[in-house]
Amino acid sequence: MPAAHGTDPPFAAQLAHAGQAAILAAWPDLPADCRATLAADLAAVDWPLLAEMRRLVAARAAGGAAAGETPDLSDAITPPCLVLGSTANSIAPAAALDRGAEALGTGVVGAILVAGGQGTRLGHDGPKGCFPIGPVSGAPLFRLLLGKLAAVRRRHGRPVPLAIMTSAATDAPTRDFLARDAWCGLDPADVRVFCQASLPALDATTGEMLRDQPGRLALAPDGHGGMLTALAAGGLLDWFAWRGVEHVVSFQVDNPLALPLHPEFLGYHLLGGAEFSTQVVLKRDPGERVGAVIESGGAHRVVEYSDLAPELAAALLPDGRLRFHAGSIAVHAFARSFLDRAAATSGALPLHLAFKAVPFVDGRGVRQVPAGPNAIKFERFIFDLMPLARRVCVVQIDATDGFAPLKNAAGAAADTADHVRAALIAQARRLLAARGIVVADGVPVELDAARILDEHDIPLAAGSRIDLPTVVGN
Repeated sequence: MPAAHGTDPPFAAQLAHAGQAAILAAWPDLPADCRATLAADLAAVDWPLLAEMRRLVAARAAGGAAAGETPDLSDAITPPCLVLGSTANSIAPAAALDRGAEALGTGVVGAILVAGGQGTRLGHDGPKGCFPIGPVSGAPLFRLLLGKLAAVRRRHGRPVPLAIMTSAATDAPTRDFLARDAWCGLDPADVRVFCQASLPALDATTGEMLRDQPGRLALAPDGHGGMLTALAAGGLLDWFAWRGVEHVVSFQVDNPLALPLHPEFLGYHLLGGAEFSTQVVLKRDPGERVGAVIESGGAHRVVEYSDLAPELAAALLPDGRLRFHAGSIAVHAFARSFLDRAAATSGALPLHLAFKAVPFVDGRGVRQVPAGPNAIKFERFIFDLMPLARRVCVVQIDATDGFAPLKNAAGAAADTADHVRAALIAQARRLLAARGIVVADGVPVELDAARILDEHDIPLAAGSRIDLPTVVGN
């Protein structure tokens, strides 16, 4: 990296060519420590990508396609979905279960946990994965989610190689947590942690990079789609191949009910010959903040809820279901060969723009906190790979079994910690009831994620009764 001192900033030619006059002007007045940190941020800038980002900002300002206009969905439909456990499926559930279990037992399935988010909105200082959510144990999200992989290993006899994607803000504290928590019961040799890239926020009017502090650019993670380039850049696709992994599932850190390794889901993916499979829940309310999986022009894709016009979001089918009722929950399965091919394909994942309020340091070195949106942040979405897949499989699950996202602080109407804990308790009570175990009214119960995948793993005898708060299997 060029020296971070002198009258001219490092990368002065790139800055001048990129129209970044603000940083050029500010450089002479910066103290040495600020010059060093700013030089480090500039060293990480992808200059060709920055030029594309500026083009998108200009197009947005001019009212072009980058402005996020509603896509044309005139011919779009909700694609046919397999339903977990339904005998009406074109593939029998029992056959799918057997095939998925076989894949887990032979070690050809790997996993990616998307864990770049912080707990700021939840009032938690640190990675969201460290947020305590166990309704009885207080266990953090990481322990519940990684516990599922430990339970799969116990049942099927083979570990699931896991890559955990962090962001610049969560990478170090995540590594520290895993070391302190003994890797949540997993063998460290089966886990890799990798960091997604960050992209600079640009002024929505000028397209100039903003500074969050005098010596730091305003940066933001590049979205869950950043996993593709980060996997390739970090050698993780090669690591999966070396471990014998042929298919990879991905899931989000904020959903402790996630079922990415459900053998029936994996069986549909494998028996259907899919390169990209995705789980959905039945969307009943047009206002639900989940994207919709649609099929248009012979290709599958996800339309974000914010891009769906209200009249389309509320449109109904003759049977009373929403026209776009397949709600995306960010649980996917990929053929590893498909990820290899996509990673080698230029422009496989387009940039998406978000108009946000971004604090910044002005030309006088004073930090400003805007009252409204002033900047554009950029991110990529992994589901944008869907149209590139030769075959897509959509599997509908019951939300009560596999979807309880932690999004909002206490007091919100949905997706708070209280909502998630209630969902975990309700699931535990259902599985215990299926085993013939009675739980007293109002008593919270929790299943040890590292030992119990379903009712068949519950160690209590039928007819048992639980009268006190209990972590079953602990």
